[in-house]
Amino acid sequence: MGILSSLQSDPRGTLIILLYNLPAVLIALTLHELAHGYVALRCGDPTAQMMGRLSFNPLRHLDPIGTLFMFLFGFGWARPVPVNPRNYKNFRRDDLLVSIAGIVMNLCLFLAATCFMVGLNQLLWKPEVWQLGSLTTPSQFLRFDGVNFYPILSGENSLVIERANDYLSSVSGDRAYLSILTPMKFRDMSLVYTLQGDYYFTADVMNEYLRYPWMMYIQRFLMYFTRINLSLAVFNLLPIPPLDGYHVVNDIFLRGRLHIPAKVVNVLMIGMLILLYFTSFISTAISTAVSFVQGTVVSGILTVFGLG
Repeated sequence: MGILSSLQSDPRGTLIILLYNLPAVLIALTLHELAHGYVALRCGDPTAQMMGRLSFNPLRHLDPIGTLFMFLFGFGWARPVPVNPRNYKNFRRDDLLVSIAGIVMNLCLFLAATCFMVGLNQLLWKPEVWQLGSLTTPSQFLRFDGVNFYPILSGENSLVIERANDYLSSVSGDRAYLSILTPMKFRDMSLVYTLQGDYYFTADVMNEYLRYPWMMYIQRFLMYFTRINLSLAVFNLLPIPPLDGYHVVNDIFLRGRLHIPAKVVNVLMIGMLILLYFTSFISTAISTAVSFVQGTVVSGILTVFGLG
């Protein structure tokens, strides 16, 4: 239970993260399920509408365990929207459309939020920040695996400038001093940097390079929102019942011939939860896929608009 240990070690920081996460999770899960219900209605099945699931009220869609997993592991699920396939106009086609509706919704939210995040990033920082070092590029601020992504996400007032070996002159304890700096890099040439691993971290200078500090709150929300929506989409693509990916595989490759009893589905779901909780295989695979997709999209957007 990483969130519990985080609350004990850094209650303020953890609560701030939860405040960003909560609306992002509620919006992502609610619109995911709403998309399922709306497409089902368009395909001839009014079940979700009759049961009040075509609603923007998150309480109608949240699954307690799935929501908890979203906070603990970064991916999860909501209560499945009830559907009656007998009402579909074309079973295989409509089952596929209803199944991918939630994934498509999360991907659209991810793309829209990413474009907004890229644009906001250009407004947020003064042009001087891009001259600080090789690790202060827009990509390093926006990609999930960027070295300046997590300091911003976690609210640290620091920037990662260069790899330590590039400029290391002398080290005393946990302090490292830079001896070679160009006039463009810093106003105060006596700044001291903390050496952590292979990188230099500046000390409390982020605000100096922000045009509009209040925009940082929006930026952090967008960072959480993009990650949650993409994680939700990738997780639901797993071909494991009752996730959406199972229906996609069944409808496209097996032509809808696979019918798994509800009891077996429950057993598979429990098995998946056990694997998620006690092993890192699935979570690592999802995290790797999410970082790759997000990095590719961000790099593409930056290239198209000449910001990379």
